[in-house]
Amino acid sequence: MPANGFNKALKLQFGLINHESQYLTAEAFGFKVNASAPSMKKKQIWMLEQDTNDPQVVFLRSHLGRYLSSDKNGKITGGAESPDKGCRFFIVPQSDGRWALQSEPYLRYFGGSEDQLSCFAKAIGEPERWAVHLSLHPQASLLSIARKRYAHLSTSEEEMSVDSDIPWGVDSLVTLVYTEGRYCLKTCDSRFLNNDGKLVKENFPTTCFTLGLKAGKLAFKDCEGKYLTPMGPTGTLRSGRCTKPGKDELFDLEESHPQVVFQAVNKRFVSVKQGVSISANQDVETDMETFQMEIDRVSKKKMFRTNGGSYWTLVSHGEIQSTATEVQPNTKFDIEWRGQLVALKASNGKYVCTKKNGQLSAVSDSVGDEELFLMKLINRPMLILRGESGFVCHHKTSNTLDSSRSVYDIFTLLFADGAYHIKGEDGGFWYVAEGGVVCSDGEGPEDFYLEFPEHGRVAIRTPGGMYLRGDQGGILTAAGETLDGTSLWEY
Repeated sequence: MPANGFNKALKLQFGLINHESQYLTAEAFGFKVNASAPSMKKKQIWMLEQDTNDPQVVFLRSHLGRYLSSDKNGKITGGAESPDKGCRFFIVPQSDGRWALQSEPYLRYFGGSEDQLSCFAKAIGEPERWAVHLSLHPQASLLSIARKRYAHLSTSEEEMSVDSDIPWGVDSLVTLVYTEGRYCLKTCDSRFLNNDGKLVKENFPTTCFTLGLKAGKLAFKDCEGKYLTPMGPTGTLRSGRCTKPGKDELFDLEESHPQVVFQAVNKRFVSVKQGVSISANQDVETDMETFQMEIDRVSKKKMFRTNGGSYWTLVSHGEIQSTATEVQPNTKFDIEWRGQLVALKASNGKYVCTKKNGQLSAVSDSVGDEELFLMKLINRPMLILRGESGFVCHHKTSNTLDSSRSVYDIFTLLFADGAYHIKGEDGGFWYVAEGGVVCSDGEGPEDFYLEFPEHGRVAIRTPGGMYLRGDQGGILTAAGETLDGTSLWEY
């Protein structure tokens, strides 16, 4: 597993918003840069890179793969193919949470509006202040750099503790809620972290934090200028005394893979409780019955990791065990989506079945009852979807759903015997109306099926076999007959 954590740390991608609430934009034509976009789409996303020799120096790379650069006269371009002298910047955090970007070789500050951008200011004024809007999917695992432990909703359920060796189960899911340039940390039960470490149901100034950055790691500064840090033996997450972030105040956001529970035809849960054998023989769901589903980026095959860090693997005679410590050909499985149920195919080309004693074995040539499983996603009680064009959220003036917004709404995902119901914060359910338009004000639930075709993406299908997609007008519709980019969603 990665040295810094259980999963991969997310690369920091973000939009920069100027004093006129416009996003810094990289244009393909002439690699020109302006600040004239009201929302964050592909052209407004920047990736932060750091100088390996001097971690205080950063480079800003656009969606075009080119770097932001300034010359000695303050002229700004976005066309540098490699991070040369003019691409070197310092981030100077401001008291209100915004950033000032200072050219390292020329010591001038970057700012301006629309197409009048320059890096020639000697001092930081309002035009040189940029708000940071993260563009990564806002649901992740939070790793303390100093403690090398993960944040989770504690068993007392009154605080977030940073004492978990691995980010396991729904309690380890953290949702970043962006509001007016600041971020709130939301737990899986929809409560906000207050700066005193308590969890509260409503959003207050004391639950809002500005993002700091040091050596490529994140820090969270509260409204009083103090930083979040794990405190005490259980690592209670709260604001400490520090007004400057040290190692104790630094965090990584790590990718949150889907974690699932399987129920076999015998109505029992698949488990590793009995040792290395994978068997459907338990009546309750615990960490031993939960598996992290990791998806190979190239082959799209699935790997299932246990909470002990080992993988399901095919061994002799077709038996499935949890003896693999790393990914290899025998740890890769295909999933076939069959309505409310799934079938698993192992690397030997055989389907996984449940034997009479509950043991899982890949010995079947076809799919019958013994080869079907109910698979439940357990670590997305709150659903945030982002597609090719942006996030899904309620339409401002109708009961439809936008699929191309730079802001997101949080929906509740409810499991229903192999299907899922999706509910908005106002209590209305998603349903498919005439013409395939997805609406959000249903009085009762309607079934949808989740499929996981590739790494980091989910597809949502109706019982009629149509996939939800964002149409050209930015409206969510059930109009996809086959899977393509418009029907794949970060979740």
